[in-house]
Amino acid sequence: MRACALRWGRGGLSLRSGVLLLILIPPVLLALQLLVVGPRLPRGARAGAEEQGIAFSVISIEPERNSRQQESPSRRPGLKEEEEEVEVEDAERREEARAYEDENEMHSRQMGPTTLEVQPWATDKPSFAAELKRIITYITRPQLNCSRVLSPGQAQASQPPADSPHWLLCAEDWLLPAADGLCVAYSFSMDGGDADFLKTVLGLGCEVHSFDPSNSNASGGHLGNSLANNHGNGGVVSQHKMWLEWRAPRKRKQKTRGNLGSVSQTLADIMAALGHHTVHFLYADLLSAEWRVFQNLIELGTLQSVHHLVATVHLQWAGFEVGGTNEEVLRYWFSVLLGFQASGLKLVHSFAGEGHSVLKQTVANVHSSYTLSWANTRR
Repeated sequence: MRACALRWGRGGLSLRSGVLLLILIPPVLLALQLLVVGPRLPRGARAGAEEQGIAFSVISIEPERNSRQQESPSRRPGLKEEEEEVEVEDAERREEARAYEDENEMHSRQMGPTTLEVQPWATDKPSFAAELKRIITYITRPQLNCSRVLSPGQAQASQPPADSPHWLLCAEDWLLPAADGLCVAYSFSMDGGDADFLKTVLGLGCEVHSFDPSNSNASGGHLGNSLANNHGNGGVVSQHKMWLEWRAPRKRKQKTRGNLGSVSQTLADIMAALGHHTVHFLYADLLSAEWRVFQNLIELGTLQSVHHLVATVHLQWAGFEVGGTNEEVLRYWFSVLLGFQASGLKLVHSFAGEGHSVLKQTVANVHSSYTLSWANTRR
């Protein structure tokens, strides 16, 4: 019996010791936590902890999320994901747009401007006679038959005259500007040979602009290269001291409406300065500069914005900045004329000028100049 009591007494002592340890351990741990974590808490938190004797340290063991997966407790569930998806889609569209623009710019740089296509020789080998025959045949055979035409100085359409006038404009309804629409006409001439042309287009109610670098009576008191306030009024021709250029200016500054940088400008720059997208009637006697100007109109695509063209071609010599053998010059001229055809222009009328000199050679039945009338059938 005594042995049992002793064992119980010893067991009782062990039980009391275990209970005592359970009571003492939590305060000890709490004190250690205050010593370690307390200095790292904000000052206000430490003050509250010191007053209450309690401090809480919240440790998150939730897996880390990226910015698209995290949610804000102040938003409706799923709202941020929807907004972010829209932002991502917008960013993707912008990226695709930039890629498309970059591709277009790269394509433009690779393609460059249109280059005049030089035609093959008329025969197996270069021949002056063969090349001349080909070009004369081309410029003396109209490609478009017009039942109604506008004759020089006349603004009323009529049947083609029995004689051969200096030029003719095709007056088919589908080739003329609308009666209630804008009509624009340009004339480039230094010898006054455009008087009948100006009379015709004025009678049609067009806004008419005349260009002559030797003219000292430019309209509105504006001389030199100014096109400001020179817009045509009814029955009035706006005159400009300016001429057509086939070379791009070396320093191309940004062109503004009514402001050009030189007395000589390309047709595209002149149209831009005057605010015109289309020239319905254009007259040009460029005194042997026409071939390079024509090439410029073809390569820049400006010719497609011209509906009717009356132009004189000179065959006495190669022309400004045109070189090569006589056979090469004739082939170049023919290539330019085919460029007109590729741009949509068809020959309406041909008028032979005086003289019989071609590239400084006298040739029977061939004239030194021809005034050609075209109509654009692709407008």
